Amino acid sequence: MNAPIPVVLFAYARPDHLGRTLASLRENAVPRIVAFADGAKGGTDAPRVAAVRALLREVDWCELRLIERRQNLGLGRNVLSGVSEVAARDAAFVIWEDDLIAVPGAYAWICAALRQYAGDPGVMSVTAWTHPRVTPADAGAGPYFDGRAECWVWGAWARSWLGMIDQTALEKMATVADPVAYGSDLPLMAEREEAQNIWAVRWLYHHMQHNGLCVRPPWSMVEHIGFDPLATNAASATAWANPPLRPAPAIPPAWPEPREHPQCRELWRAANPPAGWRSRMRRLLGL
Repeated sequence: MNAPIPVVLFAYARPDHLGRTLASLRENAVPRIVAFADGAKGGTDAPRVAAVRALLREVDWCELRLIERRQNLGLGRNVLSGVSEVAARDAAFVIWEDDLIAVPGAYAWICAALRQYAGDPGVMSVTAWTHPRVTPADAGAGPYFDGRAECWVWGAWARSWLGMIDQTALEKMATVADPVAYGSDLPLMAEREEAQNIWAVRWLYHHMQHNGLCVRPPWSMVEHIGFDPLATNAASATAWANPPLRPAPAIPPAWPEPREHPQCRELWRAANPPAGWRSRMRRLLGL
């Protein structure tokens, strides 16, 4: 895996946010971007969509391939389709949305992990994000492994994306022994997947379905800048705002063996406690 690992960038109608995101990608020395620019929902969004596409066309500091959607797919369908298209050509990739920024070194850290665990099917993804609420107390300065995946600046392989779009989140959830092992928010998000055109809960259940692990850093390298009415994936994200970002952790000279940290499930359940999900899901499934 010596070729540059592409960043797959998803953008819609926020040129100010995208400008900051592109600056972050440039600071991270990203060599290659595949950008999917979604189509406008209506005439009022069209000027902002045009401004976003103009910004992407102006990128001259790396190789950039721009895919301009003719219609509005919405974030969920855009991500599912776009990542699948990239996974058909590239063995590994990093996913980045237009309202996320990361400290310098985040891209290099993710790429190092992608190369390290490329041949380990038990590791399904890497992320640059974590949060004090769900970071094990003894994480130290090195990476740790979590059974819950992530959707804020993450990397994966074509092998781990395989089968991702074949089932809905609810269908994947039905194959999992404990749907709330990593928090009671997951079944509720799965219930809303189609209505809200979201995708991330399917990725999380895809990991649980295959007992896959996500490599997490000891502290977050990522912040969300999209807490506004046009935000794509931040409906309740203010509660997850991180402390001021620290410099990226050092790339380990020796990466650890993949084993889920024993505190992860407990931390996620504490962060997303039960809220009557069983009765709601039984009603949804007609049981």
